[in-house]
Amino acid sequence: MSKISKTIIQEAEKLAGLEFTDSQRELMVAGLNDHLEKYEKMRQIPLNNSVAPAIQFNPILPGMSFQQERKPLKMSAISLPELPSDSQDLAFWPVTHLAQLIKNRKISSVELTKMYLERLRKYDPQLKCVITLTEELALKQAKRADEEIAAARYRGPLHGIPWGAKDLLSTKGYRTTWGAMPYKDQIIDEDATVVIRLEQAGAVLVAKLTMGALAWGDVWFGGKTRNPWDTENGSSGSSAGPASATAAGLLGFSIGTETWGSIVSPSTVCGVTGLRPTYGRVSRYGAMALSWSMDKIGPMCRSAEDCALVLDAIYGPDGKDKTIMDTSFNWDADLDARNLRIGYVKGDFEKDRENARWKANDEAALEVLRSLGLELIPIQLPDYPIGVMSIILNAEAGAVFDELTRSGKDDLLVRQTANAWPNSFRKARMTPAVEYIQANRLRTLVMEAMAELMSEIDVYVVPSFVGDNSLLTNLTGHPAVVVPNGFSENGTPTSISFIGKLYSEAEALTVAKVYQDYTSFHLKHPEL
Repeated sequence: MSKISKTIIQEAEKLAGLEFTDSQRELMVAGLNDHLEKYEKMRQIPLNNSVAPAIQFNPILPGMSFQQERKPLKMSAISLPELPSDSQDLAFWPVTHLAQLIKNRKISSVELTKMYLERLRKYDPQLKCVITLTEELALKQAKRADEEIAAARYRGPLHGIPWGAKDLLSTKGYRTTWGAMPYKDQIIDEDATVVIRLEQAGAVLVAKLTMGALAWGDVWFGGKTRNPWDTENGSSGSSAGPASATAAGLLGFSIGTETWGSIVSPSTVCGVTGLRPTYGRVSRYGAMALSWSMDKIGPMCRSAEDCALVLDAIYGPDGKDKTIMDTSFNWDADLDARNLRIGYVKGDFEKDRENARWKANDEAALEVLRSLGLELIPIQLPDYPIGVMSIILNAEAGAVFDELTRSGKDDLLVRQTANAWPNSFRKARMTPAVEYIQANRLRTLVMEAMAELMSEIDVYVVPSFVGDNSLLTNLTGHPAVVVPNGFSENGTPTSISFIGKLYSEAEALTVAKVYQDYTSFHLKHPEL
């Protein structure tokens, strides 16, 4: 490696927006060359994607406390319509309804699983949402579910329900490709914690689903995942496959991940209900890391209550992911939303949009909530330059995939534009460590401002893609529920988002459920 000289230092100063004197550069030369030797020694030690840094992010500020008592799940009372003669008509039923059919043995898990496997095979060539069908495992799990239910060993509402995993969750015996060409044959021969917990709940894994390569966008090594509402366009990302497959009725529910919009965006585009839980709620053990201080795992379903049922099965400490907090999630479908303090980001709703229909749908959503007797309190989000803190994600992602960058194998990724991971990883190499730390200090100020704001309310409503809310709440770790709230001029879905306090997904889901109880947007589905 070339030695560092004063001339090189002078040029490098421009990357950091600094200017040193010639004598200062002279003093730096020996030390910076020593740094290079240390870098080389560090690079001799392999760092697997699963190795997290010793520094951990914690969204909890001093003085905060959370409930730890876990109470029984309280679901809505479901009045089921008659079982359709054609099992294909069940494809778009929510988990709340499918669970009652299976529990009461009106349909078997094997029958439901075969129906969804058939739909996955039929529609995947059009949607490109599947990387691997897990048919052998699925039929084995479905058969076991039916036997257990017949023997009165019912595990709960996910027992016998087919589901799909974003292909960054490791699954024993199957590829885990991360959607990227360099890893397309990768096998991580263990189950992620989320996979284990869903198996323990009796759920049936039917497919590993597509994702934008290394968790960005909807382009993977097999092409672009399509939106079932408009197959000429993609399904957004990076949880592209889970959103597409759930919207198309190819499984009962799916699991996605979010670092910055990767559940909210594809849920919006495909018209499904997505839950991004609080940071530190769901173990990421066995999941591809992208940003250790921002990654989250959550359900993508057909209703808010479905998301609650799935979260109830997957949350909590596992002794492996050290960021997970031991706080309870207690779902009570009878919770009265009128007892909650609900805010709305007034300025974001008033902003002009390029798409007027989106604004109209958001304003209509507010009117629905008001008509239900909910008093909406105008609020303003913390006034900080939120966008500058995106260097936290980029620096961490650059570190995660540093070996990919240095090896040159990043050239194998399909997307090679300025706005794609290969270039982003390279740019991250130019971020000074001091600036990364400073961004995290600014993050602390934003967390404190959000804590003050949330002390006055329990949940707030916000347009899904206006202002800084998405990056802000991903940085602070707050949970988000995104639900369909109408359609754009071209017939594709739009959405509204509900943000809760830290570890208060139940309250955000309650307001989302109330909205869905009095609207029907989440019940509509694409005609494939």
